Amino acid sequence: MLESAAHAQTPAARVEPPAGQITIARTESTAARWFDPADTDGALTPFFYGYALHDALVKPMPGNALTPCLAESWTASSDGLVYEFVLRKGVRFHNGDPVTAEDVKFSFERYRGLASKLMKERVAAIEIPDPDHVRFRLKRPWPDFMTFYGTLLTGAGWVVPKKYLEKVGEDGFKKHPIGAGPYRFVSFKPGVELVLEANEQYWRKAPSVKTLVMRSVSDPATRVIMLKRGEVDIAYAFGGTLAEEIKKHHGLTLKPFYPPLTVWLVFTEQWDPKSPWADRRVRLAANLAIDRQAINQSETLGLSKLTASIIPQNFWGYWPAPLHPHDPARARQLLAEAGYPSGFEAGPVSVDISWVGIAESVVNDLRAVGIRVTFRPLERAAFVREHGEKRLRPIVQASAGAFGNAATRFETYVASTGPYAYGSYPDIDGLIREQAGETDRVKREAMLHRIQQLIHDKVMYAPLIEQAGLAAYGPRVAEPAVGLITNMATSAPYEELRLKGK
Repeated sequence: MLESAAHAQTPAARVEPPAGQITIARTESTAARWFDPADTDGALTPFFYGYALHDALVKPMPGNALTPCLAESWTASSDGLVYEFVLRKGVRFHNGDPVTAEDVKFSFERYRGLASKLMKERVAAIEIPDPDHVRFRLKRPWPDFMTFYGTLLTGAGWVVPKKYLEKVGEDGFKKHPIGAGPYRFVSFKPGVELVLEANEQYWRKAPSVKTLVMRSVSDPATRVIMLKRGEVDIAYAFGGTLAEEIKKHHGLTLKPFYPPLTVWLVFTEQWDPKSPWADRRVRLAANLAIDRQAINQSETLGLSKLTASIIPQNFWGYWPAPLHPHDPARARQLLAEAGYPSGFEAGPVSVDISWVGIAESVVNDLRAVGIRVTFRPLERAAFVREHGEKRLRPIVQASAGAFGNAATRFETYVASTGPYAYGSYPDIDGLIREQAGETDRVKREAMLHRIQQLIHDKVMYAPLIEQAGLAAYGPRVAEPAVGLITNMATSAPYEELRLKGK
């Protein structure tokens, strides 16, 4: 017997045809790999494009983290072994093909992203009992199934057209992606610009804005200039000085938003006995060297949260680890006790180029106590690839804004099998495996707390801040759609974008 777990979202009626254009300045260099849900890599970046081009059976929307979309409803069995989805009738892809149960099954089986191995190990079968239903059978109860399948964690629940993809092939799909989202593909210049056009038949409602342009503008100062000139209408990721400049400029509006975005340092060589980072005292010294409050103030006007954890504070399972104070004198003392009274040459800190402001502050703080690091910024696509291939050493400034809970962050970044983990410890690994199948919520939460205590005690990382986002938009925009979806780090859903006079 299936117990209802969610209800359908009622589509709104279209009032008038879409018109006008909104141009968004993106921080990352846009890559075609982000147009395909099958390649979702565990970051929020692919969903910045997915919310425009594609749709999912279930996804976060305003007011509901698990909103039925291509599925009009979903249910879970009382024993936690069966999840069933009822498809929404009449929905079509951009090329006119209907969205079918076969497309859903095909999309899941084709998924090869962040958690593909984990999900396919735990799903026993995908069944199509009739054209309107898809049924997932699990091998054993898995409390996080819908977190992985229905939130912005894996992309496994996003649906692509089977017939079209088999016809054009993988490369053809990336060159001209077809989805079921509110915007259809028009053109793409890699690393420069993506142009989209409103899908007036979108099931939820037709977009208000006719043309959506996403431009890659990595330099934040350039993004501000383009906003002032009216060359772009919405932009993201501004540091403190530029944010103050935006606040003072007539016609521009600064809008903070709060993704589940924690930023931390990974000491990738702590498992190498020959490395200075194998010594807990060195890792603790690095933590004490960093002035997190100064970073918060300079980068986000003090709007971020200080943290000693890689887990966002609003995630289920979060444990409030004690904050590391800014104590350079104690940091130098610890380095001397570890055998480095004059400090040491520590190599590069690798970082996504979008977060260079934080990294520059971190580098200066570490150098001030004798940990002589250098600075290595990378374009986001290259950073994600090298991070996943475990090639970034000895320090990575990591960040994660994906949805989930404490357990899903552990699966990705802490467990020895995690796609972005450079190592782990037996006691932590054992607890991660044990909690994954625990159906008693209280017992499971206690395990998650214990994992975080062990991470803190071992000083595995140097957590920095839980970062507030700072977006800005120009005078033409009535609704930037920033912050409409809880935890989302961009404008979304795009069909809610609105120009003044619309």
